[in-house]
Amino acid sequence: MQKYNVVRQPDGRRATACRVPTLGALAIAGIVALLPAGVLSGTGTARAAGPAHAIAMHGEPRLPADFTAFPYVDPDAPKGGRITWGAFGSFDSLNPFIRQGQPARGLRDGGQENYVYESLMTRGLDEAFTLYCLICATVEVPDDRRWVEFKLRPEARFSDGTPVTSADIAHSFALHRDEGRENVARVYREKVARVETPDPATVRFVFAEDDKEMPLIMGLMPILPMHAMSREAFAKTSLEPPIGSGPYRVAEVVPGSRLVLKRNPDYWARSLPVKRGFDNFDEIRFDYYREQNALFEAFKAGLVDVYPEGDPSRWQTGYDFPALTEGRVVKETFETGLPRGLYGMVFNTRRPVFEDVRVRRALAMLFDFEWINKNLFFGLYRRSASYFQGSELSALGRPADAAERALLAPYATSIPAEIMDGTWAPPETDGSGRDRTAIRQAVDLLAKAGWVIDKGVMRHGVGGPPMSFEIVLVDKQQERIALAYQRSLKLIGVDLVVRLVDSAQFQRRRTSFDLDMTFWNWSASLSPGNEQLNRWSVAAADAPGSFNLPGAKVAGHDALIAALLAARSRTEFVTAVRAFDRLLISGFWVVPLYHQPQVWLARWTRIERPSVTSASGPVTGAWWAKPGGTTP
Repeated sequence: MQKYNVVRQPDGRRATACRVPTLGALAIAGIVALLPAGVLSGTGTARAAGPAHAIAMHGEPRLPADFTAFPYVDPDAPKGGRITWGAFGSFDSLNPFIRQGQPARGLRDGGQENYVYESLMTRGLDEAFTLYCLICATVEVPDDRRWVEFKLRPEARFSDGTPVTSADIAHSFALHRDEGRENVARVYREKVARVETPDPATVRFVFAEDDKEMPLIMGLMPILPMHAMSREAFAKTSLEPPIGSGPYRVAEVVPGSRLVLKRNPDYWARSLPVKRGFDNFDEIRFDYYREQNALFEAFKAGLVDVYPEGDPSRWQTGYDFPALTEGRVVKETFETGLPRGLYGMVFNTRRPVFEDVRVRRALAMLFDFEWINKNLFFGLYRRSASYFQGSELSALGRPADAAERALLAPYATSIPAEIMDGTWAPPETDGSGRDRTAIRQAVDLLAKAGWVIDKGVMRHGVGGPPMSFEIVLVDKQQERIALAYQRSLKLIGVDLVVRLVDSAQFQRRRTSFDLDMTFWNWSASLSPGNEQLNRWSVAAADAPGSFNLPGAKVAGHDALIAALLAARSRTEFVTAVRAFDRLLISGFWVVPLYHQPQVWLARWTRIERPSVTSASGPVTGAWWAKPGGTTP
């Protein structure tokens, strides 16, 4: 139960404090921040105490207090019209914050689709991790960042006209902490000591420990109305149209099939600099499709306006239809400054067969990326290897400097020399599908771990148990990759069972770690932080639902996450993350797969976009309907 105590602040003001116990060490996932390498806003230390319009993780915000609009929007974009998005799958809830149900798109996803629910602050998408005030008018932190204080805008309103107050902020915190998704709830429980609300326009979060990211995490907390969202209602899935402070209201719900949002003409923040150029459509519609091919056919027919493409085969060959040749549809590619993250087939080391790192490394050698990329993907993908690929945070191609080596000294024996000196890369095959060199190297390494080929079967010693395991997956593209990998493993007598399951079954098995292998993607930003605890900490390995799918229990992970969270300058931060990347790579927790080199996207030209693209790629929340254009 939530307990509020009346306390006195140092200046004698009366404050309502929500005291929070310190529990385990896990943290929020999905704090995504965006900036190309070398385009940083600063490298200094954290700002001293004093009210400000923005806050940066490291250095200073790029935009001054009197900026008029973000540089990647058209502040004079016309209003009106409609955009229709195609969504894959289904939904059964309009509550995106709880552990139950499958929420609909558009309400709040932590990225651009925050049309109904907002936060105290909003991201600057051209900076590594900088937030600008939205619901708050100012943000204040001391130099050590042991607390953060927000002053709320007096004009801030929920969609029913009710003012947003500090009581709503405290209530939102309590709901997310006690009933929200576990990866979010844990960080709130552990790292926030108390919440103070001395007056209706002021809220202060006091932290239990030194963590430079926590002020920004609290700035991104979704705000819920205390008068319209009880604890009981919050904890349940619901299709009741919610009340938020955002620019859109829910206008139509067809369970599992369609969600329609309409722009609120009385939206309180429409004239703020952080919102200029955004929220241009009168109506935003999400139509759901159970098959990806059906969704694409709907796009070709003009029933869906925009199609983000993830299939290189379709991107290469599937767009030969009249609307594109006539110029009514365009294909576009966008470069981004984001690290690529790592997509791979995960080894669950809770299974004895994968306990030995030599086994994992050997099995990863047998993935023939060159054959798969040529035969399945028209050569359009690039091989992944680092958890922060394509950025200054990656260890690939960079020898560890003295500062990195000092951080890694306690764990140096577990890091191969080629990873420490920056020369390691996944083995490159001849693309034949049966590269003898790669096969021989894998068999030799397996032999060192006690596995031998006995009468055509890979066994743990002659006459021992065979090497057999299952990979669980949820879509046909994954199945193609898994079957190709299955063929490679069969060459050395390893039995891989490929099992395709529905999304509900996969979710149950994933959250309970009831699988041998699966596909997983660890997304990345140029400001990794607390979300790494939920992915790689020792505590996360035993926490159901965490993203530590490999079950990694490495003390060095916790130590290096602590180092990157404690970094006071960008230089210190980059050093800590590169060291962390080396240690992660050395664990060989996954068979690294591939990534798209650019963002691929097709759109009907009745939808227009700004001429400037942010460092994160296209900012679809700033697009608009072409005046006079028509949508079927």
